[in-house]
Amino acid sequence: MKPRLIPTIVVCFVISSFAFGQDLASFEKRTTAKKLDNGLTVIVCERPEAPVFSFFTHVDAGSVQDPMGKTGLAHMFEHMAFKGTDTIGTRDAAGEKVALQKVEDAYAAYIAERDKVVNRDEKKLEQLQQAWKDAITAADKFSVPYSNEFGKIVEGEGGEGMNAFTSYDETGYHYSFPINRLELWAYLESERFLHPVMRQFYKERNVVIEERRMRTDSSPFGRLFEQFTEAAFAAHPYHRPTIGWISDLNSFSATDAQKFFDTYYVPANMVVAVVGDLKAAEAMPVIEKYFSRIPTRPKPDEFTTSEPPQGSERRVVLHEQTQPIYLEGYHRPDYRSPDDQVYDALADLLSNGRTSRLYRALVRDKQIASGSAGFTGYPGNKYPHLFAFYAAPLPGHKTQEVADAIHAEIERLKKEDISDDELKMIKTRAKANLIRSLGSNEGLAFALGSNQARYDDWRELFRGVDRIEKVTKADIRRVANQTFVPDNRTVGIIEFAGPPPSTAAVPPGGGQ
Repeated sequence: MKPRLIPTIVVCFVISSFAFGQDLASFEKRTTAKKLDNGLTVIVCERPEAPVFSFFTHVDAGSVQDPMGKTGLAHMFEHMAFKGTDTIGTRDAAGEKVALQKVEDAYAAYIAERDKVVNRDEKKLEQLQQAWKDAITAADKFSVPYSNEFGKIVEGEGGEGMNAFTSYDETGYHYSFPINRLELWAYLESERFLHPVMRQFYKERNVVIEERRMRTDSSPFGRLFEQFTEAAFAAHPYHRPTIGWISDLNSFSATDAQKFFDTYYVPANMVVAVVGDLKAAEAMPVIEKYFSRIPTRPKPDEFTTSEPPQGSERRVVLHEQTQPIYLEGYHRPDYRSPDDQVYDALADLLSNGRTSRLYRALVRDKQIASGSAGFTGYPGNKYPHLFAFYAAPLPGHKTQEVADAIHAEIERLKKEDISDDELKMIKTRAKANLIRSLGSNEGLAFALGSNQARYDDWRELFRGVDRIEKVTKADIRRVANQTFVPDNRTVGIIEFAGPPPSTAAVPPGGGQ
């Protein structure tokens, strides 16, 4: 037993060593949050460890907000946010504005003819398509060709890690700068949300189409996860892929992207968190000077279609020439549920490291899988979502075999209390994970901004650990019994289809 206690002792020592300066009281002394007059929330966290700072801009809009028939639009605008403004990336802003409107007019005419169900004139369609392409060529003359002027400025001034992401729930932007570039950052970051320009939109749309082809259409796992998610969510917008359906990607316009921006990129829908070697008293006026320029607009309606109770198991089976995999998910409430930390505890118990239940059962003991885990928050967590399990069977073992092993572990959760040591380690790791998340300016900015956006209070970053401390063995059993039932289950499977005919072995005498 003594060797098993060593990890616990080490983790506890790390937590106690770093607790000073990493708790809520310490952060309250050096964190300032302010809602600007236009509705945008700014968080400044003072961390004088190095002369740099990082930021995270959280926009409370993801692919769930994509309009019907225009899936992928949230992700598409994320791409456009790097294309510059009316002063960055253009040779002639006034001329470009006129030229880009001509592109939109030509595209609208082309789409109107293309989408006719009857009486479509193919010759006219060809002419309209060419007119649209000619308008794009003319508009491109006003922009800096094939260059990312926004990114060049950031990198040229010492910026690092410039990137962004779009998920089902949100869109985020982030990078880091030397501290003496704070005002330049405030100008750049606010400017791209104040004066975005949909330049080179259709070229960038082609980039997104190729991204879909690579990550989804050409990937067995990508196809499985897309179809699995679509099956699990019949009504809620989680069933629509963030990358977008191909027909929508070939249809939506720069005008659509501008409408999406106007609707969702409003100050009341945005949180900006800045962490680094700065003083709030000095930084906040600079940030307010630039971000307060973004005009106030109404916060969009947050209504979404609710997913009805499932009522029966759903299954998706793909036959592919690739590694088999087993995947299943169970509906659970959103992140505001009183049981949210219970699901976090379950995920830790099942999947955290080589001592986790699924690893020990399927990988170490039964030796039927190369990997297995259970996780929560799929495909997002803002709305009711899934707690999911997966396993990759080893050669010679079937997907049903790993499914049965997963179900045996689920039944064990339902019938038996977890041990005192397991519960203690879950809670200890939660504190350790919090400390690790605070280890970098980038991670802290993300955590502060995300919690402010979700709870309207960045302090929830710390309170979540307090709530997981209150999780009991009875909570684990209760939630497992409520959630992990067959009628609430969606299954996704890849079965190995065998080698293609062209690679089949040639029988003796059956050569040339």
